[in-house]
Amino acid sequence: MTVVCFGELLVRLSAPDNETLLQSGRLDVCFGGAETNVAVNLARLGHASKLVTVVADNALGWAGRDELRKHGVDVSDLRFAPGRMGLYFLTPGVGPRPSEVLYDRAGSTFAERAGEIDWDQALTGATRLHVSGVTAAVGPISAAAAVKAVRTARRLGVKISMDGNYRPGLWALWDGDAPAILHDILSEADVLFGDHRDIGLILREPQADREAAAKRAFEAFPNLKAMACTERVVHSASDNDLTGVLITRDGAWRSRPRSVAPIVDRIGGGDAFAAGMLHGFIEGLPEGRMLDFAVAAAALKHATPGDFNLASRAQVEDLVDGGGADVRR
Repeated sequence: MTVVCFGELLVRLSAPDNETLLQSGRLDVCFGGAETNVAVNLARLGHASKLVTVVADNALGWAGRDELRKHGVDVSDLRFAPGRMGLYFLTPGVGPRPSEVLYDRAGSTFAERAGEIDWDQALTGATRLHVSGVTAAVGPISAAAAVKAVRTARRLGVKISMDGNYRPGLWALWDGDAPAILHDILSEADVLFGDHRDIGLILREPQADREAAAKRAFEAFPNLKAMACTERVVHSASDNDLTGVLITRDGAWRSRPRSVAPIVDRIGGGDAFAAGMLHGFIEGLPEGRMLDFAVAAAALKHATPGDFNLASRAQVEDLVDGGGADVRR
């Protein structure tokens, strides 16, 4: 059961050791990106996942491909083309200081060439397509490609999940009509990873609470079956509480709250939650177990440097079932 993820493979450059950006002139380098993170997380959980993307035909693009292979992600539809890799710079948050992200993605190979993907071919054998709003936000070419991807998936009978991932700074760079484009994508989706703020933006109708927004979304989008998100209580950048929420046309569920402290790296936590929920949908887990699994996956990501959640299915299940943090020998 192959999950195809569509999005930009990014090079992440982050300040080390809780420094501010370029405080010491050093940067740690790894790969990431919302959809890339989901593809890696799913592979680590034992599922067949594939990243469909376009990367620069240079040492950075080759290294990114090799990193995905290392984690078991199918890269058979990863295309190389002349150009540059998209970058993002991270100042990790700690204590009272929040994390900060600076994007450098305009004019990347993905932004310029994403429209060249043959979606009938890329979705061959797929059971689910995962996309996010950040791909649409990169530029007009990737936005059109995301809409084409979900419409092709719907025509082929492939299930679709969408993460809202609204990035106003990226949309502003090209004056994109975020509500209209995200509306087109959500119209085809079965599952939304988002909350009342995403629904309010897409429908251009401010929504006061999650339950009312879900009801309105189910009315507006006949294909939509479920909406899931996390509630985050931020005590500091290093200390959060996470609760998972799932709302379907048949009911609503909440996970047990989970303390996440100290946070090593928050980036990718939402993608780990999404991958955990997709794992639950694939495995047919009960709603409560599914949410607890997804929140545990997100918690483990917060304890792991880099964009990727490297936990196995057994490690996530151990945390769900009350496994302690003692040394394992």
